[in-house]
Formats: sequence, structure tokens, C-alpha cells
Amino acid sequence: MGTPGPFELIVIVFVLLIPAMLAWRICSKTGFPGVLGLLMLVPVANLILLCVLAFAEWPIERELREARRHD
Repeated sequence: MGTPGPFELIVIVFVLLIPAMLAWRICSKTGFPGVLGLLMLVPVANLILLCVLAFAEWPIERELREARRHD
């Protein structure tokens, strides 16, 4: 096992960046700060982020509920 070559480094970067970029977009669309998507790079924090996204009330849902209440 030597140091990874250029191809391996490119694969590693894509494997790390794509989930982080997708999570950034998901967090942004739900109303959470997009930077939370970087937690996908941290082994245990990524599971916590998924739990928060699955079970927390999203800021966008809260805004919608308040907008409907004022109508």
C-alpha cells in the first residue's frame, strides 16, 4: 500500500465532495444553513444531520404555517 496516485485522489475527492454538495443543497432548500451539509464529511455527525433533517421541523415549514395563520 503506497500513496494514492492521481486517479485515486480524484476518486477520493469526488466521493467526499458529492455527498457534501448534495447535503448543502438539501439543507439550503429546507431553510437550514447550507454549511450544515459539510457535516456529511464527519463520520458520526453525518448520521446526526440525517436524523435532524428527517425529524426536525424545517424552517420553511414553520414559515409556511405562520403565513397560513395570517391569511
